[in-house]
Amino acid sequence: MKDTELFDWLTGEALRDDIIRLTQITVATEITNLDAIHESADPKNSFDWQQLLLAGSLLARSTERTHQEAALRIATAAVTLETSPEVRDAGAVLLEKLSNRRSVELAIRRNRIAPDLEGRLGVSMRLEANRRRFEDSILLESSGKWIGVNDFQRELWAGASSGAGWLSASAPTASGKTYLVLQWLLDHVRTSKTKIAVYLAPTRALVSEIELSLKELCQSDTGIEITSLPLTEVYFSSTTGDKKAVFVFTQERLHLLVNLLGEDFSVDLLIVDEAHKIGDNQRGVILQDAIERVSRQNPMMKVVFVSPSTQNPGELLEDAPNDMPKTSVNTDMPTVLQNVILAEQVPRKPKEWSLDLVWGDSPIPLGTLKLSNKPAGLKKRLAFIAAAAGGRGGTLVYCNGAAEAEDVALLISQLEGSEKTDDQELLDLADLARKGVHRNYQLAPLVERGVAFHYGNMPSLIRTEIERLFRDGKIRFLACTSTLIEGVNLSCRTIVVRGPRKGRGNPMEPHDFWNLAGRAGRWGNEFQGNIICIDPKDEKAWPVGVPKRSRYPIKRETDVVISSTDELAAYLENRNIDSLADLAQGEEFEQVGAYLLNTYIRLGTLSDAAFAKRHSPDTLRKLDRSLEGISALINITQDVLVRHPGVSAVGLQRLLEAFRKYEGNIENLLLAPSESVDAYDRYVTVMRRINANLYPVFLPDSLIPLHALVVVEWLKGLSLAAIIRKRIEYQQRNNRSFKLPVLIRETMSMVEETARFKAPKYISAYMDVLRLFLTEAEREDLIDEDFDIGIALEFGVSSITLLSLMELGLSRMSAVALYEKIARDDLDKEGCLAWINEHGPNFAGMDLPNLIVRETLQVSGLDDPEAGHEFSE
Repeated sequence: MKDTELFDWLTGEALRDDIIRLTQITVATEITNLDAIHESADPKNSFDWQQLLLAGSLLARSTERTHQEAALRIATAAVTLETSPEVRDAGAVLLEKLSNRRSVELAIRRNRIAPDLEGRLGVSMRLEANRRRFEDSILLESSGKWIGVNDFQRELWAGASSGAGWLSASAPTASGKTYLVLQWLLDHVRTSKTKIAVYLAPTRALVSEIELSLKELCQSDTGIEITSLPLTEVYFSSTTGDKKAVFVFTQERLHLLVNLLGEDFSVDLLIVDEAHKIGDNQRGVILQDAIERVSRQNPMMKVVFVSPSTQNPGELLEDAPNDMPKTSVNTDMPTVLQNVILAEQVPRKPKEWSLDLVWGDSPIPLGTLKLSNKPAGLKKRLAFIAAAAGGRGGTLVYCNGAAEAEDVALLISQLEGSEKTDDQELLDLADLARKGVHRNYQLAPLVERGVAFHYGNMPSLIRTEIERLFRDGKIRFLACTSTLIEGVNLSCRTIVVRGPRKGRGNPMEPHDFWNLAGRAGRWGNEFQGNIICIDPKDEKAWPVGVPKRSRYPIKRETDVVISSTDELAAYLENRNIDSLADLAQGEEFEQVGAYLLNTYIRLGTLSDAAFAKRHSPDTLRKLDRSLEGISALINITQDVLVRHPGVSAVGLQRLLEAFRKYEGNIENLLLAPSESVDAYDRYVTVMRRINANLYPVFLPDSLIPLHALVVVEWLKGLSLAAIIRKRIEYQQRNNRSFKLPVLIRETMSMVEETARFKAPKYISAYMDVLRLFLTEAEREDLIDEDFDIGIALEFGVSSITLLSLMELGLSRMSAVALYEKIARDDLDKEGCLAWINEHGPNFAGMDLPNLIVRETLQVSGLDDPEAGHEFSE
């Protein structure tokens, strides 16, 4: 009998019933308020553990996911159920055979197995354990420290440390990719000639998390500077001095730094996290352009792509330089169990819900979940089922939008067990929510009951504190949105979801569903995680049913749009200099069209581009013909085109022509400083000029005054609370009714989507074209070389002091709160540290929220008792 036949027989005919029964019991122990099918079963005497563990040790040798998952279920049950100490020890040994040392460590922390497991093993088993532990460990050359790894992590480390210049790695969400990559990054920077490394993350939320993690790993290492700000000072201090730098950026921030440095920008290592986002229909082009732009300037740069559960990670290596060594690492092996559970109401009993575990094509029953109240309405179904099933805490409730998240969290907070807390950390977070957003912000009273909501537009300090307190178990229930799919590494015990959507009304794709599901049962934090899917037979909620496990096919947004050759060619031909033609096909055509036009202008033909190998010669010739005519009309300089990915050269040229035809005072084309009395009027005018000539982005026109107001207030360095307060005053002044929760969410959205994304992208392009025109008109005297509107809008800064505070590592919320107390607007980083050192003992009298005080002392190093400073109470 071949090994594969033996493994199939073990998981099928031989032990199928035992494994199913074992799984029923194991999963049921994680769910509260469940009348379980096998509630009275005695795990110690109900199974032949010797037979099961022997089978598990055989299955652990397989390379197929189903066999390894069966072995993992046996090991997890042996360790977590009420079995004998000998069975638990054997389960731990099986976990180590599965390269799962972190789960063994978790079992020791939770007192499931006694310490000194190795001392209880026989001589041969001890030798085997030592050999396995050595094979499943990696040496950090920079420190001499060994770290335990799984099979995927070991393969990823070997690939990254080899001679391969470009590496692409993919594994399930819970496999420890980020942990390993951060360890490798720092070890590589410390032990190689690398001076500049860039870590690209898709969202600001993940940028903040990665920056914090790297700083924690680098606590005593003063030779590496880690920053998320695109500052030339940090860059030059690393390229010319002894220090090394790691920049943690979004793709937009990388473009900002390259724009500041131009052809001088040099980078030795680029890591692209969540690299499958190159297929996103909004920012995929910007990411691809960033990678290509930096690669052109640094052809010998080492590149590492990391993505979750993709089918074809090697796809990302196709654009590597021809002579560059390449390798890919791809696995689908489980490190932690993730149980998909279907929840359906028992007929005629709205307070009882039957739970079934997805098991191939035949779900297996777990039992009946008892709710404390009748769930009238969809939001109550989410809230009540989450509260009933996830009573132990660590429960995420996936909601389709920020408003739904707030409503669901409010419902959960009213159920049993959500009493008002006296925990100081929760009270500090509630205080920050009231002072940093609005005194009636709904988050505050919810947090005081151990419940919270979480979405992408929230201030980063509040969002990261919610995540920390959820990890610590103080926030027991968290209603969240698709931010968690965008890369925030937040683990949980249970996820409750009904009809998940990504974006407005778009059913979640299987790969996104499994990326979300990967948050349940993160490796090293939990033994298993449950994903409870409500109303699985409701076609409105689940148009194609509950998604089966799926691996993501990577396909660049540019390639997807280029495949619609006829539509794209027609769009390009209609995008002319004389007028804004019909742009109804959407922003993806505009962005990809801009990318192709810039490529054509740079190379003279698309056939010489890196992507040409993925498309037919006929397609490329057709697109060349569409681009040839309009490219001849473009006299925007190449450096300006490169600086603005996703912005069409046609629109830039049209804007230049509008400047040339302008008959008024040329100074009226300029922006005014945010502190100027006419700043608001200028921004309204500029936004309308962009809509009319560059691209209709600030829509509808009637809301431009409001968007301009928020942008100016953001640039002034106003706090979010002040912007919200002024928005309320604006509504009241114009006799407009409003609902406070809606106004708060809309204001947060305007800050993120307009002030920090659309405005930097298009107003930066406006200013660069204006510089061309002013040079052409011999009015260089009007050009402000010291002010970069992109940087100012990205961070919402109005002064050197405010930027310096953020350079220290403070969130914008903390930086703005401190800046309100600082008189000078020209302090550099050292000046800000001196001010904090001087005034830190008086923070208590400044009415600053405790969390802002804590963050300030942490980033400045003044909360270290050994340093002789301790200002916090």
